[in-house]
Amino acid sequence: MKKIMESSRAPVVFIHGLWVHASSWAPWMTMFEDAGYAPVAPGWPGDAESVDETRATPENQAGKGFDDVVEHYRQIIEKLDTKPILVGHSFGGTVAEKLLGMNLARAAVAIDAAQIKGVLPVPIAALRSAFPALKNPANLNKAVSLTAEQFRYAFGNALPPEESDELHELWSIPGPAKPLFEASVMNFAPHSPLKVDTGNEERGPLLLIMGGQDHTVPEKITKATLKQYRHSSAVTDVEEFADRGHSLTIDKGWPDVASLSLQWLKDRGL
Repeated sequence: MKKIMESSRAPVVFIHGLWVHASSWAPWMTMFEDAGYAPVAPGWPGDAESVDETRATPENQAGKGFDDVVEHYRQIIEKLDTKPILVGHSFGGTVAEKLLGMNLARAAVAIDAAQIKGVLPVPIAALRSAFPALKNPANLNKAVSLTAEQFRYAFGNALPPEESDELHELWSIPGPAKPLFEASVMNFAPHSPLKVDTGNEERGPLLLIMGGQDHTVPEKITKATLKQYRHSSAVTDVEEFADRGHSLTIDKGWPDVASLSLQWLKDRGL
């Protein structure tokens, strides 16, 4: 954090989602640093520094809910000298949306972001992707891992099986099941932590990116999310990678997604 706080470059905070370690952002960080930004990719509360350490200590993530993750990143943002740009994937994209709605960021890129309160479509593919956690109510306060086969369905369905299995071996970690349980009941909970201030007129610009082949966050969810922002005059853009799945930030095609994100930031004067 010290490096960012002392830098004149615009800070960028990368926020990972469930089941993938923060170190998977390393190629993105190099590209953004080369483009003139000061990037950092902190893990979720309870994550260890490495994939292996995180796999070995799932109890450290157990019971962490969405608000815990948001508060964790809010504290990180408070240590910066200036508001950062946020780039989040999956639940990390939802965290980015929440923090942007709280006016804690200059802008946000939310990639295949999980549902926010008010988004009603729950496609079968999304339910199947979350099933490893939701299948047992006792998982609520546990951390759950994906098998290679489950990862292929949730993340790597648009990839050759060999590439999906390689990504699973490289980056997959246990994740707290609680945010998934919170998402499953958010539209019935008046004070759901997944409520985002989509009507905020003063927030910075938001880019929603969707993968057309995504099982975990099908494009129907992102399109419904876009509609939630229709009452705000703040900038909300959407882009689609029609042939990509949920792995689009970590598979061999990640440079396309990162380059589009950088171009969008440049076009917005950020």
